[in-house]
Amino acid sequence: MATQSESPPVTFGAPRLLPLLLILFAGSGCSALIYEIVWFQLLQLAIGSTAVSMGILLATFMGGLCLGSIGLPRLRLARKHPLGVYAVLEVGIALCGILVLFAIPLVDRIYFAGAGYGLGGMLLRGFICALCLLPPTILMGASLPAIVRWIESSPRGVSWWGWLYGGNTVGAVLGCLFAGFYLLRLYNTATATYAAAAINLAVATISFLWAARTPGETAEFASEKASAPGTNHWPVYVTIALSGACALGAEVVWTRLMAMMLGSTVYVFSIILAVFLIGLAIGSGAGSWLLRGRGPAWAASALGWCQLMLTACIAWTAYMIADVLPFWPSEALISGTPTQAFKVHLVRTLWAVLPPTLLFGASFPLACAAVASEGEDSGRVVGGVYAANTLGAIVGAIGVSLILVPWMGTRQTQRVLLLTSVVAGLCVLAPYARKSRSKAVMGWMALSVVFAALLAYNLDAIPGKLIAYGRRMTVATGTVILTAEGRNSSVAISRWPDGATEVDVNGHVEATTEPYDMRLQRMVGHLPALLHPRPEKVLGIGFGAGVSAGTFTRYPSIQSITVCEIEPIIPPISTRFFAQQDYDVLHNPRTRIVYDDARHYLLTTREQFDIIASDPLDVFVKGTAALYTKEYFEAVKQHLKPGGMFTLYVPLYESDENTVKSELATFLEAFPYGTVWQNTVNGEGYDMVFMGQADALKINVDQIQERMNRPDYALAAESLRDVGFPNAIELFATYGGQQSDLGSWLAGAEINYDRDLRLQYLGGWGINSKLEDYIYRQMISYRRPPVNLFTGSPETLRALMNAMY
Repeated sequence: MATQSESPPVTFGAPRLLPLLLILFAGSGCSALIYEIVWFQLLQLAIGSTAVSMGILLATFMGGLCLGSIGLPRLRLARKHPLGVYAVLEVGIALCGILVLFAIPLVDRIYFAGAGYGLGGMLLRGFICALCLLPPTILMGASLPAIVRWIESSPRGVSWWGWLYGGNTVGAVLGCLFAGFYLLRLYNTATATYAAAAINLAVATISFLWAARTPGETAEFASEKASAPGTNHWPVYVTIALSGACALGAEVVWTRLMAMMLGSTVYVFSIILAVFLIGLAIGSGAGSWLLRGRGPAWAASALGWCQLMLTACIAWTAYMIADVLPFWPSEALISGTPTQAFKVHLVRTLWAVLPPTLLFGASFPLACAAVASEGEDSGRVVGGVYAANTLGAIVGAIGVSLILVPWMGTRQTQRVLLLTSVVAGLCVLAPYARKSRSKAVMGWMALSVVFAALLAYNLDAIPGKLIAYGRRMTVATGTVILTAEGRNSSVAISRWPDGATEVDVNGHVEATTEPYDMRLQRMVGHLPALLHPRPEKVLGIGFGAGVSAGTFTRYPSIQSITVCEIEPIIPPISTRFFAQQDYDVLHNPRTRIVYDDARHYLLTTREQFDIIASDPLDVFVKGTAALYTKEYFEAVKQHLKPGGMFTLYVPLYESDENTVKSELATFLEAFPYGTVWQNTVNGEGYDMVFMGQADALKINVDQIQERMNRPDYALAAESLRDVGFPNAIELFATYGGQQSDLGSWLAGAEINYDRDLRLQYLGGWGINSKLEDYIYRQMISYRRPPVNLFTGSPETLRALMNAMY
């Protein structure tokens, strides 16, 4: 084993080589973020679009980085060129990334045999998925310690560590935008994964070639004490861990709130993540620049003051989100083109989120410099700091998403983050103040604590109108009467000037008591329940106001009503205000509520149903498109009993023609005998219901009318009359078409598959469209008299055609 005196670590020498290293590290960061975004999409399919999937992704990603950063410096790599080691890691990341692409989707099949549903089933699936993600993330975590071994542990070298970290983060910004706005919007997860792997292999090739042309042997250190963290360094490790916890916890909270304000599309999430990474990159670069010629004592002190300044920046972001940005009027948010809206998203996110992320980014190089000294193993120093930071990030991500926000809400959570930054600053400053006995430092510390307490006390909760109306807050005229924050969603109940009650989720309307909304919600339930000869078991996807599920309580043959709802706070809150409209379905003895992601539940239950009625969020909401894929529709079909029927609510508002075509074309791929049923407002298009079944549909209108006239169907008939359907003819006059009519209109429509979730990108692009009546007119222009669908007496059919046309 070589000693330090025999073979000291070799620096790469001239700063002129730093730009090439930065480019290589930027490539690594770019590929890493592409993988992360792809994996999150895959996890949403395997686990569900919940806080659990987000928490598992962040925890696994950060956990792998932590293990890799700790593990690599402990390997015996004497005489190995750092660039050669780095190249091997990049090749390994590429191979593992491709394997994950095929491994995660298999989790559905593995656990279909009996993993169960609910939180336990999600966590079990999440554990299996985490095992799949650990190998590539461990290799990613090993990259920084591997390459910094080529840079000496000196004040100048330490500043270069920070530049490499910043360069890696710049690449992550590019990867985030490249994946979110190009690769996944135009292609799919496979293409994105292969692009990331190609970047890894390009970086590996350049590194191998460079390693062959430059000296770069590193030595193993004879003295473990020389490279192990000293006892006086533990305050720094605790501080950088707390900083990591605050950073990831803040990212979770601010992403949730900013998405609510701007619209929860995939593009908004990409912009928020990109801004967060931009701040980390700039902050890391600034911290590295400040370190030039500075010693460990100065770096430790700067790290402490950085955390104390973070209290003001966290308060700034909380204030902007709660008290300023929601009240900025912007026409682009609700009616602008996608480009105009994206500019507003970027400006608002930069204004609110950038200040604290600069300090989070600066903390890493400052912490490295605070524990580094001449002659130490650079890889071990950086690996230790990186591990502490990522370990804290794991605690912050999981603690905030799964514990703090559901328990105390976003306002109190931000207070906890603010006060945690105070503790982080004091951890590293208190020993220095005690040792130096500096009254000035002690005074400033005390003043900082008082100031932070005042800031925390004065933090405001987000406006109820933001939870209710989101990006339309400044133009909405309703009055919010209740708000609540759950694990996955924030919910509001509001009342309009005309007396209508509305339930909103994450800034978007879920259901109202307006006549046209009540009509649509009841159509989702009544259409299949009337047409099925004797339904007994029903599954409802999404509770909302409970109206669609409540419709099934009107039918005498239905014995079991299972409702799958992702957010536990929605059913009890909605029932308080919609019990009359939904027939108090929550407390009906036939009703069972399953709190789970609908896709996850459907893929893990063995039950079959006579009717499955789906009323999910709109497809532009990130994660919802997973309930509109061909694979999901096929799974629905497999869970229908013989003669079973499936209905799906689909809006025309806040949508464009390409989105609606994709929705319908995908539905008809799985249900070729499917039909479309329209719901209009004052004769103009608004929303619709898709209905599908395994075999061709035949509707005897006279028989349905006879059923509605029977005493045991009196409650169902009354429910229909309440929303403007006094008879079967009026109900079936809402018919909008079938595949034989609409096939030519749908030519070239994009099918939404699990592998691409194309619909969420189409939906997010057309969110500001006002084309609901245009799309409706387009569809009915292709509609033909449904002579193959309806039967009955000549008088009945004549009356139906007159009502329809």
